Amino acid sequence: MYRYPGTELDLFSLAVNWKRYWITLVSPYISGRVLEVGTGTGNNTGLIQSMCRGKFTAWTCLEPDITLIDRLKQKIAFEKTGAVIEVVHGRVIDLPQTMPPYDTILYIDVLEHVKNDKTELQSAANLLSTNGHLIVLSPAHAFFYSEFDRRIGHFRRYTIGTLKRLTPQECIPVLCRYLDSAGMIVSLVNRILFHQSAFKPGHIMIWDRFFIPVSRVLDTLTFGKIGKSLLMVWRKPPLSGKNSIHEINPNTRATD
Repeated sequence: MYRYPGTELDLFSLAVNWKRYWITLVSPYISGRVLEVGTGTGNNTGLIQSMCRGKFTAWTCLEPDITLIDRLKQKIAFEKTGAVIEVVHGRVIDLPQTMPPYDTILYIDVLEHVKNDKTELQSAANLLSTNGHLIVLSPAHAFFYSEFDRRIGHFRRYTIGTLKRLTPQECIPVLCRYLDSAGMIVSLVNRILFHQSAFKPGHIMIWDRFFIPVSRVLDTLTFGKIGKSLLMVWRKPPLSGKNSIHEINPNTRATD
């Protein structure tokens, strides 16, 4: 039985500015039936739903760790969205292929915890509806892989290049960019000078309050080409449109 090894879920619940930042970027791709993979304790769920209110009709929280399910149910019980919300214990491969397809599938800081990430994304894409979106937010750059990553169960960190190579069949990338350029600079300084891998609530609050607003500006100026997190969105077009690429905001594309 799967048990999540990390202890940082409550710690990063303090990063509200960070969450609001990336939610504004993924919100154009959220619609209809939503599947949130690896929901954990639901620290992201309520905020995403409140910022995307009226855009979704059903929301499935999928969590493989049974010990987190009770906390998750208690948290989402207070959300009044007008949509059907359910909590499911299991993984993507446990979901029946015969169920109605999802319009949006979210992996928010989850894919790096999955050993067979390519198979995972293909399984998710098989559950997508036509013109549905598959969204991945993950930590970036193997250079930053630390004892903290290992301790919370990260198998890897990604670059745009390595994540693009996981593109599922019948899907096309529509958004790929790095986020949190200011945080990347701070992480580089820490990596070179201080070698600190443990985080405390004060660290998270300082980063969230002071550096995320700076990143929102710098990320725009650098066209999403640097950052310590990575955002990738794929679309599953109709079969007749597989060779066409549609991007909501071409300026947010970046190369590895």
